[in-house]
Order: sequence, then C-alpha cells, then structure tokens
Amino acid sequence: MNNCCRLSVVGYQLPRTDNRQPITDNIMKLRCIAVDDESMARKLLEDYILQMPFLELVATCKNAFEAMEVLQKEEVHLMFLDIQMPGMLGTKFLAGLRTRPMVIFVTAYANYAIESYELDVVDYLMKPVSLDRFAKATHKALEIWQLRNGITPPTTQAPPDSPDSFFVNSEYALVKIPVGEVLFIESMKDYVKIYIKNAPKPILTKSTLKGIEEKLPSQKFLRVHKSFIVHLDKIEAIRNHQITIGAHEIPVSEANMDELLRLLRYER
Repeated sequence: MNNCCRLSVVGYQLPRTDNRQPITDNIMKLRCIAVDDESMARKLLEDYILQMPFLELVATCKNAFEAMEVLQKEEVHLMFLDIQMPGMLGTKFLAGLRTRPMVIFVTAYANYAIESYELDVVDYLMKPVSLDRFAKATHKALEIWQLRNGITPPTTQAPPDSPDSFFVNSEYALVKIPVGEVLFIESMKDYVKIYIKNAPKPILTKSTLKGIEEKLPSQKFLRVHKSFIVHLDKIEAIRNHQITIGAHEIPVSEANMDELLRLLRYER
C-alpha cells in the first residue's frame, strides 16, 4: 500500500503510466483507495476492505490532492470517497476527473445524495457504516466491474451470508435480535419498535428505520411503507394494501406494492 504525499493539482486528466499493475487473471480483485480526512474513518475503511476477498487496498489518502497523486500512478478500479474534506469537496474532485474509477461515497452528510447520483456513483454510504452495508455496496461495484468487462462471476465470489442476529440498545442494555424471529419493524420518529415472534412486547430502540434496514438481509425484508419494514416469510395475507402478520395490520404504500409482489413471486 502506498504512502501518499501532497500534490499540487494542475489538471484533472489522468495519464496512463507504465508502472500500473495488471490484474491477475485467475484472481479477480478490485484495486481500491480510501480517501477521508479523518484517521479513524480511514482505519475503518481499511479494516472493511481487508475483509472483502475481492478488494485490494492500494492506498489511503487524507484529501483529494493525495488521491490525485495515487490515481496518476496506479491502476484504481474503485474509490471510497469522503465529501466534506479540507481543500476540496469530494463531489468537486470527482466532477473534475476526466477518467474516473468507480466511486462509493462515504459521508456523514445526507444533503449531497442527489448531486452524488448525478455523478453516477456506485453507492452512497452514510457514516457510521456497518460491515453488512459496506459488503452490499462493494458487491454492487464488483458486479458492475464484471458486467463492464464481460466476466461471469464465479460462485466463490458470492456475498457472505447475512448474520443470524444483531444487537440494539434497549432499556440500558444490549439486546440480541434474532433475524429469523423478526416479524416487522415500525418507525416512531427517533425510535423504532422491533416486533419479535412470541415476544410479550416489541423491543424499543433509538434508531432510524434505515439504520435497522441496513442490518437485515434484503432478500428477506422489505420496506413496504415509510414507517414499516416487514419480514417477507411472516406475511400471512395481503388485502386492500394491508399486510396481515398475526394480529397486526401493516400498511403498504402504492409505490412499494409492485416490489412486494415481485419478491413474493406474484403478478397482479
């Protein structure tokens, strides 16, 4: 992994150099860099990258200028890029690049989301980033890279199994949530209620619905309404845009109905 140094940016054109390393034919790895002015954020990204067998960390950089230096010298397929950095915003840096690697924004600010997708980024991760959410984003990048290069993904590169459980803070304790026993989740402003099979009452925790959603396997759970996520396997009936799970009736928005029926393999 390279150590970066500051560089004055004269232009944004990225010339190819002869010392860029080729990809090994039999082991497909995405060469990536992490760009963030916070040392703890860089360390977390480095740790996550090392846990993904299809990623190779080329360098970590503190700002856009250091990232530019690496991009001029190295073959980089994927860049994890912070937005609010001293000297130059990540969005401005990316917009100025003529030759761009794939980019995953990693930021604490939600207000750049629209601008980021206009820049055709792979994903937009909000700090703090969970490993599960990171894995989903990087597998998406891998699939895009394979599609662009006509590569059929081997079965050994399938995403890791989703965890069987996760923990939340509730009533001054860390409470284990068994994923398979979750019936549905309800948002209540700054809190969510997690309804568990055979539990006497829902578990109340301070979190956003999005934060809980990122802990759940997407093939099993779906956000059917701005305030509800349901476990697809627990659905007993659907009528008049209402899902029945036990004694509970959960609303389904019109915008999410088609996706719900698709996942349930039902066509209306």
